[in-house]
Amino acid sequence: MSIDITTPFRLDGRVAIVTGASYGLGVLFAEILATAGADVVITARSVDKLAETAAIVEGLGRRCLAVAGDVTVYEDCERVVEAAMSTFGKIDVLVNNAGWADDRLIRTEKCEPEMFVKMVNTDLNGLFFMTRAAAPHMLEQGGGSIVNLSSIFGNAGSENRTAGYFAAKGGVNQLTKLLACEWGDRGVRVNALAPNFFVSEMTRSLLEDSGMANWMRSRTPMRRMGELPELVGPLLFLASDASSFVTGTVLSVDGGWSASGGYAQQAQPWDEWNGELGEPVGTVDWQPTA
Repeated sequence: MSIDITTPFRLDGRVAIVTGASYGLGVLFAEILATAGADVVITARSVDKLAETAAIVEGLGRRCLAVAGDVTVYEDCERVVEAAMSTFGKIDVLVNNAGWADDRLIRTEKCEPEMFVKMVNTDLNGLFFMTRAAAPHMLEQGGGSIVNLSSIFGNAGSENRTAGYFAAKGGVNQLTKLLACEWGDRGVRVNALAPNFFVSEMTRSLLEDSGMANWMRSRTPMRRMGELPELVGPLLFLASDASSFVTGTVLSVDGGWSASGGYAQQAQPWDEWNGELGEPVGTVDWQPTA
């Protein structure tokens, strides 16, 4: 049997939508899809902030359509989808990347109710809204791949204290499985990526200086954080025909975090900046070996 190990990962002639594409992982995901051959529709709340992403996609020789939209507003999601259909005539891939978390990492009993609601609205409701707007077109055309951005914090509890984020990502995982079951026999696959913390050149110094990098390494069996290039393969796998018999999967890209149990081996650095008192019993001053 002759095995083609490259073509299944290609997205030539396909059209992808990426939400939250004005910064961070959204920019990376748009670049990955364009590199694989897809034309890309990018959306975020401000078109101006999408200009850099559009330049990257077009620099790779692919067409790019930037559409302003807030995923928490269903009418905006419909407008993004309508623009994609009007320009390209189809939608083959949807990457639900848009999300938000309260980075204060305060204890749940001190979290304002409106902050919890904001996280769930963006990370779960917004994901559903965009999926609801795009899925009928995928179902009508007989196929497509939806990739939801989840998190390791959708897989298990942790001491990170962003209750709304945990609740939303747990919901993302269950919604992913439900939709995979409901739409699998009509050719639409639904999967999710669950990353650990990933660093970029912009965030590396901040994470190291705050003490968070060492804490993250202490919590991860591979004893390091993820690097952005390590998301290329997982995202492309789920978006492309390389995963043609994969649906309902939450793919952890986390250095073993989801396989481990227990708490970190040192105090949480956000206790210091939030002015919390006391340290967990049994805390040790763990240092990386390399």
